Amino acid sequence: MADAEREDAAETDTPNSSDAKEKNVISSMSDESGTLLRRMEITVAEAEKRTGKKAVNMQETYTVYLIETRPSAAVNGGQSVAPDALWRRYSEFELLRNYLIVTYPYIVVPPLPEKRAEFVWHKLSADNMDPDFVERRRVGLENFLLRVASHPVMSNDAILYHFLTKERGWKEVVYDTGFQAKADSRIRALNATFRVKNPDKRFMEMKHYSDELQSITSQLLRARARVADRLYGVYKVHGNYGRVFSEWSAIEKEMGDGLQSAGHHMDAYAASIDDILEEEEHYADQIKEYLFFAEALRAVCRKHELSQYELETASLDLTSKRQQREELATGIVRTFSFKGMTTKLFGQETAEQREARLKMLEEQIVEGDDTVKEKTSECEDIVSSGWEDMQRFKEQKDRDLREALINYAYMQISMCKKGIQVWTNAKECFSKM
Repeated sequence: MADAEREDAAETDTPNSSDAKEKNVISSMSDESGTLLRRMEITVAEAEKRTGKKAVNMQETYTVYLIETRPSAAVNGGQSVAPDALWRRYSEFELLRNYLIVTYPYIVVPPLPEKRAEFVWHKLSADNMDPDFVERRRVGLENFLLRVASHPVMSNDAILYHFLTKERGWKEVVYDTGFQAKADSRIRALNATFRVKNPDKRFMEMKHYSDELQSITSQLLRARARVADRLYGVYKVHGNYGRVFSEWSAIEKEMGDGLQSAGHHMDAYAASIDDILEEEEHYADQIKEYLFFAEALRAVCRKHELSQYELETASLDLTSKRQQREELATGIVRTFSFKGMTTKLFGQETAEQREARLKMLEEQIVEGDDTVKEKTSECEDIVSSGWEDMQRFKEQKDRDLREALINYAYMQISMCKKGIQVWTNAKECFSKM
C-alpha cells in the first residue's frame, strides 16, 4: 500500500518538482557532513531467480537482488519502520560502478564480487546459478554498497541515491549524465602508459604494488584451493573408519558398543567438512575482494598517467607554437621545418600572409596556454585527491586483511580442536570396551 502511494505521488510530480526534491535530498545529505551509511541502513536482503525474454525473443534465466533501505535514525530510535525495497540485477550494479569509475577517476572504487566463480576447489560448483554461489555473491554485493555508502565522497552522489531508492527510470538518469562519453579509451590509456615522461613516482610505486598485490593474493587463493581439496579428502576418508568400526561391531559382543560409538564419531567428523569449507569460502571471498581491488588501484594510477601525458603533450604543443611565433617574427628559423623548406623553394610570404599567420598563432598560443593551465589543474587534483584516497584505501586494506587472516587462523584452530575432540571421544569409547 505504501509503495502504491509512493508511485502515485511520483506520477503526479512534475519533472521540475521531482528534480528539486532530489537536489534537496542530496544537499541535505551533504549538509549533514557525514556519509550516507550514517543516515541510511542498507542491506541486500535476498536473491531470487527469474526467467524472462531477451530482445531477440529468447528465454534467459537471471538472478535479481532485493535491496532494502531504512532511515538510521528510526532504526536507532527503536522504531519499527518498513523498509523501502527494490530489485536490481547484477548488470545494474555493474552500471553503477562504471559510472562511479568515470565520475571519480581519483577514487579507488570498490570492486563487485565475481560474476563467475574463480579459484574454487574441485567439489565446489562454478555454476553462477548455484545457490551457494548466489548467496556469496549477495553478500559481496551488499559489501560493495556498504563500502560505497561509507565513502566520504561517493556516498553523497545523487546517482547512488537513485540506485538505492528509485526502481524505475534509474538507468535513464545514469545515461543522461553522459558518463560514457567521458570514459577513457583503453588505447589512449595504454599509449599514455608508454609515452608519459614525468609521472609521479608515488603513483608508479603504487602501480607496481597493485601488480604485486594481485599476484600474491592469486597465489594465496590457489594454495587455499589446493589445501581445501586435500582437506576434503582427509575428512571424507574418516568416513571409512566409521564404516569399518560399524561392521566390526556387528561381529563383536563385548567390544561391539564401543566400536559402534567410535564409528558414529568418525561419521560425524567426516560430514563436518562440508560446513567447514563453506565457512572457509567466505574468508576466501574476502581475499578475492582485494585481488579485484588491485585492478581498481591500477585504474587510478592509469588515470594519473593519462592526465600527466595530456599535460606534457599540451605543454610541448604550446612551446612549439611559441617557437613558430618567434621564428615568424624574427625571420630566423632555428629548427628544420617543412614550412622553412617551402619558403626557400617558393620565396617569402607576403606581409599580409605573415600577419595572418602571426594572428592565428597568437590565438592558438592563448588557447594552448588555457589548455595547459586546465591540464595542470586537473593533473594536480588527481595527484592530491588520488593519493589521499589511496592512503584511505591502504588503511582499510591493512585493517580488513588483518582481521580476515586472524579469523581464518581462529577457524583453523577450531577445526583442529574438533579433530582432537573426535579422537578423544573415540579413545574413551575404546577404553570402555
